Amino acid sequence: RISILKHLASMETCCFNEISKEVPLADSTVSQHLAELKKAGLIQGSIDPPKVKYCINYENWKQARKQFKEFSRIKIAKNEKSD
Repeated sequence: RISILKHLASMETCCFNEISKEVPLADSTVSQHLAELKKAGLIQGSIDPPKVKYCINYENWKQARKQFKEFSRIKIAKNEKSD
């Protein structure tokens, strides 16, 4: 999914065939990842028959980046074992 996001971030829009050529996975796997990214709101698709063009959903992407930034600041307890 990260590879798909990186690829989509590098262009304005992209159709499925272009994504599947870029990502070394089976078409069905790429399709499933696109569906999950769309479900999460990170990407969006527009139908331009006979193709679906995908792009980053920039508003949701900015929000996700903000949340990840805040999440990365959380300090976690580290359990140390003595050998």
